Parts: sequence; C-alpha cells; structure tokens
Amino acid sequence: MMTEAASPIPATPSPATPSAGHRPAFRLGRFIERIALIFVWLLLIAFFGALMPQSFLNWGNFSIMFASYAPAAVLALAIIVPLTAGDYDLSVGATLTLSSGLIGVLNVWHHMPIGLVLVIALGVGALVGMVNALFIIYFRIPSLVVTLGTTSLMTGIVQWMTNSSTIGGIDNALVMAVVGGRLLGVPYAFYYAMIVVVAMWYVFDYTPLGRKLLFVGRGREVARLNGIAVDHVRFGALVTSGVLAAAAGIIYAGVLGSADPYSGLNFLLPAFAAAFLGATTILPGRFNPWGAIVAVYFLATGITGLTMLGIPLWVTNVFNGGALILAVTISQLTRGREATDIG
Repeated sequence: MMTEAASPIPATPSPATPSAGHRPAFRLGRFIERIALIFVWLLLIAFFGALMPQSFLNWGNFSIMFASYAPAAVLALAIIVPLTAGDYDLSVGATLTLSSGLIGVLNVWHHMPIGLVLVIALGVGALVGMVNALFIIYFRIPSLVVTLGTTSLMTGIVQWMTNSSTIGGIDNALVMAVVGGRLLGVPYAFYYAMIVVVAMWYVFDYTPLGRKLLFVGRGREVARLNGIAVDHVRFGALVTSGVLAAAAGIIYAGVLGSADPYSGLNFLLPAFAAAFLGATTILPGRFNPWGAIVAVYFLATGITGLTMLGIPLWVTNVFNGGALILAVTISQLTRGREATDIG
C-alpha cells in the first residue's frame, strides 16, 4: 500500500484531513467533544442543585450515589471489553445476579467461608464467559443470540436456587469491605470501581493486548491477516467480561448486604447506555473506561435527581431507554467520523 510519504504527488488536504489553517479550530472542536459530557454532567448537577440546594447538594447524597452505582460502573466496564472486540454481551446483568445469588446461597444457607464463596463466584463468572465464547466463536452463533439465551438460562437458575426470595444475612466482613470503610467520606465500593477503571485504561492504552483488542474490533479479517489470533482475543474478552460482571455482583451483594434474585438485572440497561455514551467522550469514537465511568455517574445523577423530585418510577425507565438510544446514535456517528478521519 502506498503511503502519503511515498507518494510522488503532494497530498491535497481533504475534508477529513484539516489544513494547517483550520487545524487549531479542529483541535478545539475535538477538545470540546471530549469534555462535552463532563460539562453537561456539571450542568445537570447545577440544575438539581438549584432546585434542591439542601438535599441534593449534600456530600452524603453524592457519597451514597457513588457507592450504590459502583456495581453499575463495573458492569459497564465489563460490557466495553467485548464491545471493543466487536461482540455484545447481554448476559452481564444475569451474571451479576448469579454471582450475588451464589454468595447468598453458599454463605448464608450453606455456611461456607466468605473468602471461598467469593472465589467461587468469580470462577462461575469466568465459566459463563467461556460458555458464551464457545458458542459465539466456535459455533459461530451471533453474540446477541447467545448472550440473550444465557441471560434467560441464568435468570431461571438464580430463581431456582434462591427460591425466588431475597437472602439476607451475608457475612458482615463483605459488607464492611464494600461499604463499611470510607475514604474522603465515600465508601470503598466506589474505589473498587476506580481500580478497575485504571487497570483497564492501562491495558487499553499502553499494552499490546489493548491494541490487539481495538484492532480486532475495527476489522477481524485485517487483524487476522496481520497475525493476530483473533479468536483468542475475543475469547479472552468474553471471559474477562464474565469475571468483571461477577465482581460487580460481589460489590452489589456487599452494598445490599443481601442477595436479590431480580434487581441486579435492572443494572443492564443503564450499564449499556453508559458504555455507548462513554464512547462519545474522553476518547470519542472508542469504547473507553474513563468515558464509561463518567457516563455511569452522569446517568446516576439524572436518576437520583429525578427520584428526589418525586418523579414516578416509570420515568427512570424512560430516562435510561432514551439515554441508550441517544448514546448509541451519537456513538455510531462519532465512530463513523473517526473512521473517515483515519481514512
């Protein structure tokens, strides 16, 4: 392939390649795009703060929000790993529920040590990822179909093993480790999510594995022709997604102090919305962990503010659904423009 540097004909600036005169404006536009969601988030905080200065603009309120949405944050991070490789994992919400349900059943009903139970929960998350990968990669079944099926399967298993009831009394050691301790007034649950963000950011941006993951998502055949073991990368992405979803279930069980066989699935829609909305900020056009975490707490702020205003419960579903549609639309437009700019 002839590169621009090797071409004997001087390259003419195209609409996708800004000329020197337009480069400052282009860079300013890109910078604004990178921080737009953060700016809107601050405006949202200011809006609810003006309406409810005493109750909303309270550090205790933000502390609770940061901790209670930590499972959703880890779940959004679980989603973006296979998404970056071009696969969808709709089973993360059910994996979260299965993980927390296992903790309740094994620790409370069967009196197993909490440390061993957490290892089992993470192992089951890895197993879910392997099963998904088996059908998606080796049997060539679309990821949406496979993960939708495993979602239904795990939902039924959780309802069976918990007798469709909430299991309280989870070992206090887990509760204390998740929400008992605080740093700067914020429970540890939030910092666990931030640890995952930093780890994923490092892998995505500074390791060959992260570049391979991105390369596979941009074009599997091209990646394969360049010597990348595409199936291995996709397999690892799906297993990582399962483990992170199980970790979100552990945090969820610690936040609640119990295992709920239903409510974990409520995180799926906002987590997907956050994954796609996060692809419109920080690094527009790419699924990225920092964008995902900003998007999670942007959505959390909106839901918390609306709830405190006494808005009916159905508005939350409308808010999350509308956010998902808008996020996917903007993300696709951004990714399309990014590809044009590269081309």
